[in-house]
Amino acid sequence: MTELPPIPAGLPPETLRRSVDPAQLPFDTTAELADYDEAIGQDRAIEAIRFAIGMRHRGFNLFALGEEGTGRRNLILQYLRGAAAQRPVPDDWAYVDNFAESSRPRALRLPPGRARALERDMDHLVDELIQALPAAFESDEYRGRRRRIEDEQKERQEAAFGAVQEQAAAREVSLIRTPVGLALAPLRNGEVVSPDDFKLLPEDEQDRYRAALEAMQQQLEDVIKRVPRWERDTRARVRELEQEVAAQTIAHLMEDMTGRWADLPAVTAFLDDVARDVAENVAEFIGNGEDGEARTAPPRRRRHHGPDGHFRRYRVNVLVNNETVAGAPVVLETYPTQPNIIGRVEHIAQFGALITDFNLIKPGALHRANGGYLVMDARKLLMNPFAWEDLKRALRAREIRIESPGQSLGLMSTLSLEPEPIPLDLKVVLIGDPMLYYLLSHHDPEFSDLFKVAADFDWRMERSSGNTLLLARSVATLARKEGLRPLERGAVARVIEQASRDVGDAARLSTHMASLADLVREADYWAGEDDAPLIAGRHVDRAISASIYRQDRVRDSVQAEIRDGTVHVETAGEVIGQINGLAVLELGRFSFGRPSRITARVRLGKGDVIDIEREVLLSGPLHGKGVLILSSFLSARFGVEKPLSLTATLVFEQSYGGIEGDSASSTELYALLSALAEAPIRQNLAVTGSVDQFGRVQAIGGVNEKIEGFFDLCRARGLDGSHGVLIPATNAGHLMLRQDVVDACARGLFSVFPIATIDQGIELLTGVPAGGMDSRGRFPPGSINRRVAARLATFARRAEEMGAPRQVAVVARSGG
Repeated sequence: MTELPPIPAGLPPETLRRSVDPAQLPFDTTAELADYDEAIGQDRAIEAIRFAIGMRHRGFNLFALGEEGTGRRNLILQYLRGAAAQRPVPDDWAYVDNFAESSRPRALRLPPGRARALERDMDHLVDELIQALPAAFESDEYRGRRRRIEDEQKERQEAAFGAVQEQAAAREVSLIRTPVGLALAPLRNGEVVSPDDFKLLPEDEQDRYRAALEAMQQQLEDVIKRVPRWERDTRARVRELEQEVAAQTIAHLMEDMTGRWADLPAVTAFLDDVARDVAENVAEFIGNGEDGEARTAPPRRRRHHGPDGHFRRYRVNVLVNNETVAGAPVVLETYPTQPNIIGRVEHIAQFGALITDFNLIKPGALHRANGGYLVMDARKLLMNPFAWEDLKRALRAREIRIESPGQSLGLMSTLSLEPEPIPLDLKVVLIGDPMLYYLLSHHDPEFSDLFKVAADFDWRMERSSGNTLLLARSVATLARKEGLRPLERGAVARVIEQASRDVGDAARLSTHMASLADLVREADYWAGEDDAPLIAGRHVDRAISASIYRQDRVRDSVQAEIRDGTVHVETAGEVIGQINGLAVLELGRFSFGRPSRITARVRLGKGDVIDIEREVLLSGPLHGKGVLILSSFLSARFGVEKPLSLTATLVFEQSYGGIEGDSASSTELYALLSALAEAPIRQNLAVTGSVDQFGRVQAIGGVNEKIEGFFDLCRARGLDGSHGVLIPATNAGHLMLRQDVVDACARGLFSVFPIATIDQGIELLTGVPAGGMDSRGRFPPGSINRRVAARLATFARRAEEMGAPRQVAVVARSGG
């Protein structure tokens, strides 16, 4: 016969909570401890961060995955800033006008700190040009040379018309001026012949005058046709004069500036373009002449963008200024929209239209971090339209190309700027939760090529003496940085215990430093309420209790409904097919245990185990899996030689919400065995744990909250020493129960039983031996397993008698 392990006794009180003896801590207060700014328990993540920082090849960007509050951001920034301090300061970047094609501004790369100097020099140059050029055109030399050009034009015209006048006089034709221009008329005896008098002249004389008029008209027209050309020549000579004067003035003003920037060919080329453009558009500087007309013809282009008009094109738009920077930049972009990452082109409303120029190009985080490191929250990045795709495009092309979303998608046809791309060389660090990292890895084929390094932050660490001391030093550092009171070692002991409680494992500590920091801050508040100079253990306890009290209204409501009978959960007596299960409800970061009544009913049927929760779509796939597993166990133990001819139903009574997880599968199996064996279950016990196909009870989560949930109910009704909870034996090392639960167990008022197998559990719940199978496949008389087998055999006989179809296995039905 198979021997069953003995029914376990309740766990001793000292195993229910792994306490910290304050006397074992090597300090009296945290004021004695040295600062510790490093992350605790994150060796794997630190190694990944160091590798990503040191690897300069393409695509080795970093994704830091882990829970919020584990110190991911602070640790990453700490290492990045340390590495950035050892790297050279990156170059400055600026945009200037492309005088050949203004819609495509040019990017200038300058040594660190020199972009702002170029901007100041250009502003000063424009100011000087505005003053010097008008002065140059007001000089006597310029006026004299221009007057000579204009006089030559007048003399040429006068000479040409004088020649026509002389020839006309020789032919007895007069050149006269009329309101509509020049005209020719016959001349006789020094007098102009009127039209009426002309008609009285002899025909031969009229013909002679007509021939002379036609000949002179042709000469006059020839002269008039040459006048516009002469005027163009004059204007060209004036323009050449102005450009010559402007060039001399510009050359004088730019001589020193060109010398200062001679070491940068790109800048000197830009200055040459500026000089040519100023000379070509000198009228924009000198204004109008004395007659109110422009001194020259309109310049070949005028651009009036902004309050200072055309002079804006000579400015320098500094995008990145590293004048005061030491080392490489480390940029934390907290709002990673597409414009905030790659930059944008702004517009100015002017006369009802939106206009822009290169001065309205604004930098993004990629510009500011170029040559260094850029840190962003992955979730926020993905939530902003176009930001993720444009970031990937920039990393792939290794250049920053400023485009609006409409341009990048080909949806915008209006004329806009197309700034010259800027080369990109930086390391990007994304911070996000693990699920986001795995989703990107699976669904985005480019992600793995661009983010080759993952820094996996753990949410827990080993509870060793070394880590305990490091945690104490971290608490001491926090207290000093934030001006909190020092902690007594008793308070530190309570913080360490809470760190284990947070992860639900007595052998580990939480690395969620944000929660522990909040605990210390609140303990400091309560110490202040007591006017205490130090934070004591009672202040930490009060902080924990107060934090729970602020969040446990729902828990109190649930407990009250059970206590007053609105929700039926029994804690005394025995009932067939009914058992107390335990679940955990989570409200934000607060979770609590909730007892539930689980019932099972059996009858003759076709081998179905019906999960009512699943049938009505109130359970998740993991809960359905648990029911299938318990069905397999039942079939393997009792349906090998004969088919199971039963129908069983399982349900969480008075459950009106969703149920997920397999932690109730052993509980449901106990209820089903009780219903089949017609053996009542003790209602003063509650059960949690999943089961495998071999009947082994497996570990579950939230064991502390589940135990405490049933304990609170039993205490409210009165503890009598019979109450307790069955937990998986593998969960025994995870216990970090509240002190009041431990004290009740020490007084024998409550028990926690570690269960390894279903047989152990059913014996404890019913008080009836489970019974092991002998070599002939039979169970001992009177045992639970024998009674179950007999009941199933009865069902099988009745099914045969009724001609019911036989089933070869138990099948748990699913919803639908």
